[in-house]
Amino acid sequence: MKVDEEELITALAKAYMLMHRRVNRAMTKQGASLARTKMLAYVRKAGGSARAADIADLFDLAPRTVTESLDSLERDQLIVRTSDPQDRRVKRLAITPLGESAIAATEPLRKELMAEICAVLSEDDRVQFHDILSRFVASLSDADDVVNCD
Repeated sequence: MKVDEEELITALAKAYMLMHRRVNRAMTKQGASLARTKMLAYVRKAGGSARAADIADLFDLAPRTVTESLDSLERDQLIVRTSDPQDRRVKRLAITPLGESAIAATEPLRKELMAEICAVLSEDDRVQFHDILSRFVASLSDADDVVNCD
């Protein structure tokens, strides 16, 4: 059976969209959307050095969209914005204890959903699929376009 490039890319995109919807819907029911949780996780990982511009660049979002999301997170006391000591125009982002709690509350659900989604794959399938995806990502990445959403 031959699978052309169009079919392959379409299937990959469809799988991503279906996974994203399933996880987002379940997490939203739990109280924190996937997008909100990913943004909080990035702010936490940056350890107080994150900027709105970094988030916009990482997630390929318009600055206005990021500002609105950050306003919501700040309003809910999940993050704080502080002035950068070197440049007062820049605001640095840090996660609050309430933000940490929000991530902790969704983590068990996120892990459960990932296990459920991957349950269709055997261990050998997982190893092979990971290898294929790793090669695919490496072929698409360059030094100026590195994405790390872990």
